[in-house]
Amino acid sequence: MFRLDGKVAVVTGGFRGLGRAMAVQLGKAGAYVVAADVLPEDVGHETLRAVNDVGAKGELVRLDVTAPDSVEDALRDIHKRNGRLDILINNAGIARDNLLLRVSEDDIQKTFAVNVAGAIHCARSAVKIMMRARTGRIINLASVVAELGNPGQTVYSASKAALIGLTKTLAREYASRGITVNAVAPGFIDTDMTKNLPADAKKFMLEQIPLGRMGQPDDVASAVLFLSSDEAAYITGQVLRVNGGMYV
Repeated sequence: MFRLDGKVAVVTGGFRGLGRAMAVQLGKAGAYVVAADVLPEDVGHETLRAVNDVGAKGELVRLDVTAPDSVEDALRDIHKRNGRLDILINNAGIARDNLLLRVSEDDIQKTFAVNVAGAIHCARSAVKIMMRARTGRIINLASVVAELGNPGQTVYSASKAALIGLTKTLAREYASRGITVNAVAPGFIDTDMTKNLPADAKKFMLEQIPLGRMGQPDDVASAVLFLSSDEAAYITGQVLRVNGGMYV
């Protein structure tokens, strides 16, 4: 169940955090995992080791999702080396949190360049390959704040909401070619990003979660694995919420 044997999966933002958890889960299910990230390659070595430790194979690729030509070349090369590209996880993202009146133009431009334009660049390059194979899975990482909103995250929440619109539109455009496009919207997840939050902010967030705990990276990775699998073949254009009931 939920096997990905023989399939090639690309995870952007795959060198750490949620990206690493997704890479490991996909590898454990049998996929050949390509962890792609703009970070230095030595940062990704732990991800590759973790993938190898579960008996899977993979590789690291340096990739700047904001550079469309770089994305096109990278995905074409991955396809050429491996003979296929079955799964794209658009996980690369940044957060520059601030109240609206303190948001800079640079905050806006860079957040949308990575979170939105980056996902579009990757999806466009992947679709060119997947259309010829008449099969493929694209999964975009949105966020609970895209639907719930959150003070201090004006730009981030807007960028993640844009990914939901992207998901629904691409699902309609490419269903006839056998390509499904879905989104996963994590809630409050225990990652390096949330570890740095002040104690009172964590307490407030936990009070909003009916299940009473933070999510773990594997909670999100399991949802991504399901949507990547053959068992999800009749699901497209959907948002799978992984938030402990924070938004229903």
